[in-house]
Amino acid sequence: MGQSLIYITAASRDEALILARHLVEERLVACANILDGATSLYWWEGKVQEDREAVLIAKTRSAQADAVVARVKALHSYSCPCVIALPIIGGNPEFLAWIDGQTGLPER
Repeated sequence: MGQSLIYITAASRDEALILARHLVEERLVACANILDGATSLYWWEGKVQEDREAVLIAKTRSAQADAVVARVKALHSYSCPCVIALPIIGGNPEFLAWIDGQTGLPER
């Protein structure tokens, strides 16, 4: 099975917390880390923008990545949110097994 990191930016720490809570409670991700206070520079609507954002990094099974992307898009305040999956190519085997065990379980 493989695992992935899901990298997401949000307009604020509060939005990142809401996204993370949904993803964890719905078992789409095993856990999420929120890094507040990021400065983002990017092209949008023909000009360079600069904004403060929060970064959310979530861990999940790679098989769940598409479902995570879809859920983030449904919940996010941006019309085109940054949400990308990066494969995990190694790490602590026990932690990777924990990710697998915490995601994709049937609803109770």
